Amino acid sequence: MAEPDRTLQRLQTVELDPESLAAVSRDQEQERKIAIFDLLEQNYFAPEGAAGGPYDLNMGLIENRLVLDVTGPDYQRRHILSLSPFRGLIRDYFMICESYYQAIRQATPSQIEALDMGRRGLHNEASELLQRRLAGKVETDMDTARRLFTLITALHWKG
Repeated sequence: MAEPDRTLQRLQTVELDPESLAAVSRDQEQERKIAIFDLLEQNYFAPEGAAGGPYDLNMGLIENRLVLDVTGPDYQRRHILSLSPFRGLIRDYFMICESYYQAIRQATPSQIEALDMGRRGLHNEASELLQRRLAGKVETDMDTARRLFTLITALHWKG
């Protein structure tokens, strides 16, 4: 079987299941929109067994599990991932983000930079975990995994 064209191994649409979301602040809504925009601008998304995309992705939560509904030409699958391995990372990520946003208003530049480095480190750790959890289901590059993790946290704003 010929190797799929890498330019077709991408997402063309990303939607978050409205039933999985709750009302959020304008800042949180803006962060969601930016994550989706950035994801669609550049991504690598290659579902196992698919001949090539582009793909549509609908993300949601069902009983504290992440649901990824992926469709594309001659491809349709639902992937369900336990969120248990992500719980601590998501909790820590929210705490450091809250500290970071507070620091922007009142801290020194070096304090802000230290918090931002911690935030990016946690984001990278969670993105690497996501790539491992998707192994055998969907292959992504690190930037795509980072943006997908941002959307996973958006689903958790619901509380």
